[in-house]
Amino acid sequence: MTTLSEALESWLPEATKRLDGVGLHPRLEQVGRIEAVGDGIARVSGLPETRADELLLFPGGVAGLAVDLDGEIGCILLGEDRHLSAGAPVHGAGQVVRVPVGDALMGRVLDPMGHPLDGLPPPEAERWKPVECPAPAIAERAAVSEPLLTGTAVIDAMFPLGRGQRELLIGDRATGKTAIAVDAILNQTDGDVVSVYVAVGQKASGVRAVVEAVRSAGALARTLFVIAPADAPPGLQWLAPYAGFTMAEHFRDSGRHALVIVDDLTKHAAVHRQLSLLLRRPPGREAYPGDVFYLHARLLERAAKLAPHKGGGSLTALPIAETQAGNLSAYIPTNLISITDGQVCLDAKLFHEGQKPAVDIGRSVSRVGGKAQPPALRALAEPLRLDYAQFLELEVFTRFGGMVDERTRAAVAHGRRVRALLAQRHLAPQPLALQVAQLVALADGTLDALPEEAVPRLRAVLAGLLETRAPEVAARFAGGADLDDATRAALRALVADAVAQIGGP
Repeated sequence: MTTLSEALESWLPEATKRLDGVGLHPRLEQVGRIEAVGDGIARVSGLPETRADELLLFPGGVAGLAVDLDGEIGCILLGEDRHLSAGAPVHGAGQVVRVPVGDALMGRVLDPMGHPLDGLPPPEAERWKPVECPAPAIAERAAVSEPLLTGTAVIDAMFPLGRGQRELLIGDRATGKTAIAVDAILNQTDGDVVSVYVAVGQKASGVRAVVEAVRSAGALARTLFVIAPADAPPGLQWLAPYAGFTMAEHFRDSGRHALVIVDDLTKHAAVHRQLSLLLRRPPGREAYPGDVFYLHARLLERAAKLAPHKGGGSLTALPIAETQAGNLSAYIPTNLISITDGQVCLDAKLFHEGQKPAVDIGRSVSRVGGKAQPPALRALAEPLRLDYAQFLELEVFTRFGGMVDERTRAAVAHGRRVRALLAQRHLAPQPLALQVAQLVALADGTLDALPEEAVPRLRAVLAGLLETRAPEVAARFAGGADLDDATRAALRALVADAVAQIGGP
């Protein structure tokens, strides 16, 4: 039996050899401590070398973002703070907050730090990128000229979007803002645009409904969800838009096209105000801090169409903002309107009257406009907005019951067909060929002979005819072709067949 001394003698040479191969060097490590913690923020001392926006590591795997460096470090916590207490150690990570990017993220539901929320394993990242990235310089950008179709007829015809544009969806609560954004996601299913949906402060049930709608339509594989619901820590809600843009920039920088929807920036500004007040920053108008404009300006400036020498990719932004009683002159709405390239305003009165989507054409605008509109749609849609605006004024006039001449009566009847044409069900985006065919029918006066209630039935029949008898028309329009005489004649024939099928005149 081996004695203890014999065992030690046999073990000692091998242990000495292993120790000789270990490099032992002095290492300087700074360890701070928590002075105060609560409500999603922490104050930290003892880390004098900390830099702005540096990532700090707290006990329990909670990360924090150093945002204030005056004396004590003001830190936004990116996780739950229930188990943290004053006096606990804090370490500096020596780097900024990074999130995973890559094609493997598509079809996933993640939190702003890249952690999965869909019950699947963590995604395999091609690389990790900082959430705060500089916007492309002017020399790296190209003019916005390629269309991005939303599938919503009233937007594509009157307020067209281009790839690289920033278009604000704004309106009161429950007026259909998210519905338009979801239809825009569904309309990219068969195209070359990937979508990123960022939810900030939304109810979990609403977010779940959006994910299920995208999954049911077969668009999940081309959509990424970055979710920070209302019950998430404030730091994650604050970080979510920046994380979503970073994940989308991977596609833009690789020469592809991406669409980012942020739902919504009003709640993001409220979270920023909450954290700023807790960090004792000086309040300004409506108690928002002075950097609230810069908060969203530096975010939305990252949406751009890149020049050919940078790959030619694009990142289009559809931020959402909520108003109170239709007040566009409030602080956050005016900030966002001045930052973006146009806005689609939704009106609660129109929504409750049954006009959906409830777009207020008088207060909506696209500052890119026809330059990014498909040629086949541009010529037909050019007089549409003016005609519809005149109809709305005439309709108000005729409600008084005065004597109306035949010309005014015909204009009002035509306008009501336009309104029926622009009405659209949720989760039913319209392809470009169908929009063009409907506008051809409108321009030829075919719809004027039909009752208003027949317009939706005509649309459904016409969609089927285009798919079965004229698929080449859709292919030509998708390639950027103009509406020539031969194509117009073919569409007129399809419209005539559709009218006959629904029993029209």
